[in-house]
Amino acid sequence: MAHLNQNTVCLVSGGGRGITAAAAIALAQVYQCKFILLGRSAIAQPEPEWAQDCDNEMKLKKRILEYLLHQGEKPTPKMVQQEYKSIAAKREIEQTIHQIVQAGGQAEYLSVDVTDANAVAQRVTAVESRLGKIKAIVHGAGNLADKPIEKKTESDFELVYAPKVKGLENLLNCINPSQLDCLVLFSSVVGFYGNAGQTDYAIANDILNKTAYLIAQKYPQCHTVAINWGPWDSGMVSLELKRAFAEREIKTIPVEAGTRMLVEELAPDHHEVQVVIGSPLKPPATPVTTPSQTYQIHRHLSLAANPFLRDHVIMDRPVLPATCAIAWIANTCEQLYPGYTFFSCSNFKVLKGIIFDANLADQYSLDLAKKTTDNAQNIDFNAKIYSKNKSGKIRYHFSTQLNLTSQKINTPQYNSFNLSESKLDFSQQESLYQNSKQSLFHGASFQGVQTVLNVDKNKLTAQCYLPMIQAAKQGQFPVQTFNPYVVDVKIHALWLWLQHNHQEICLPSEIITYEQFAAISFAQTFYVSCEIISKTKTAVVANLIAHDKNGQVYSQMLKAKGTIISF
Repeated sequence: MAHLNQNTVCLVSGGGRGITAAAAIALAQVYQCKFILLGRSAIAQPEPEWAQDCDNEMKLKKRILEYLLHQGEKPTPKMVQQEYKSIAAKREIEQTIHQIVQAGGQAEYLSVDVTDANAVAQRVTAVESRLGKIKAIVHGAGNLADKPIEKKTESDFELVYAPKVKGLENLLNCINPSQLDCLVLFSSVVGFYGNAGQTDYAIANDILNKTAYLIAQKYPQCHTVAINWGPWDSGMVSLELKRAFAEREIKTIPVEAGTRMLVEELAPDHHEVQVVIGSPLKPPATPVTTPSQTYQIHRHLSLAANPFLRDHVIMDRPVLPATCAIAWIANTCEQLYPGYTFFSCSNFKVLKGIIFDANLADQYSLDLAKKTTDNAQNIDFNAKIYSKNKSGKIRYHFSTQLNLTSQKINTPQYNSFNLSESKLDFSQQESLYQNSKQSLFHGASFQGVQTVLNVDKNKLTAQCYLPMIQAAKQGQFPVQTFNPYVVDVKIHALWLWLQHNHQEICLPSEIITYEQFAAISFAQTFYVSCEIISKTKTAVVANLIAHDKNGQVYSQMLKAKGTIISF
């Protein structure tokens, strides 16, 4: 529980300027605290007379140039910029203090490098003796030095790492942590998701996240939270950078909204130690520089490594779902080309399923061939999964053409849905799975059809919801953009239609086109409309559309073919 009030002494690193200063002002407006603001900018010297009453950047820089010339200097643009930044920083810090006082709080600024342990201890101890014990810390100090990892130097790393990690250590060492009522660490979504060129920043911020958990465990009386902020919509984010974020679907945080969310996180009913506030950092698309490229990936499969297979047993033998083959291909392609995500696959064929029995191969291989394309927003692959038997003969298991895209796909509307309910023999969930020889064979990891809403000779509509499957149970087929467990549930609608109308069962053998417009998460209600295209003695073909209650399409499986088998 946070105990912030007008008597609270709050130590704020990086608090004189920028976002952390805005956060201190927001806290002052609510709690009227006493603030000790730490920053590297010096403000002790009075502002030069020639700079006073000049708020225009260009005019102020002109005055700086004139002053330097008058002093006999040979000014460079760098010298002018440094002097301008010094004056602007002093003004911003003074404005921060003014706004805190206006809000009813108190503020004192200390010019000190948070990475200097001795200086921090001396300066903070002196102020603490005047204002009282520090009861809250907001650690917002930080630096950036974005570079590809192979170009980073030790000094680059230290510049980024030290303010975050050593800075926090120095703050906690100059007081007794047991006296804290509140500890707020300004972390970043980079520490949660990672980001290209920011390896050191990711490391430093994730250490803050882990430290928050340690502090919360050791000092439960202290309201501790590491806020993983996304990019703020502030002066540091230029129009060019905003456009780059928009291309990657990364939203910036308005300052007013962000500071409000900070205040909300300190409310007594908030207990989360780590909070993510911001969009996932979708990487920029990697330029496709080669006209064509081939890859070969090998994998050892086992039943022990994939616990979910015990929920996909056909005739007493665990069988790899066809959707897991798509997941393997899609996940691999996405990892090869960061910034591109799975959109579709076509001509997917089950050539020979993978059965986990005595004949399981020692190794399975995925062959990928990137096709030449003039469209940089899309990448197409030919893919085959195969193995070799003991005599060295190749056995092909799955094949498809798969498409990745770097652009946002518009979600289509499905207008032929019917969610009306009718009384059916299998309208209750317990009768759909493992209830009889005619019911679906799937175990808990795939039992996603809740209710068959309606069915006739040409169509079936099902309401679906698949509970969360723990990552450990997903094994070698983790959910990324493509969720093989949810997609498998979609096919169940076809099986249920076939059982209801013809008392037959089938296994998937081919999908002409699969398109994904929006992912379906675990524990999310969705609907599947199964439209029958044709039915013969040996096969059934259908379109399977997954959509929400309003007909917005999540994905569609067009001309999905099932081979009818006897039982």
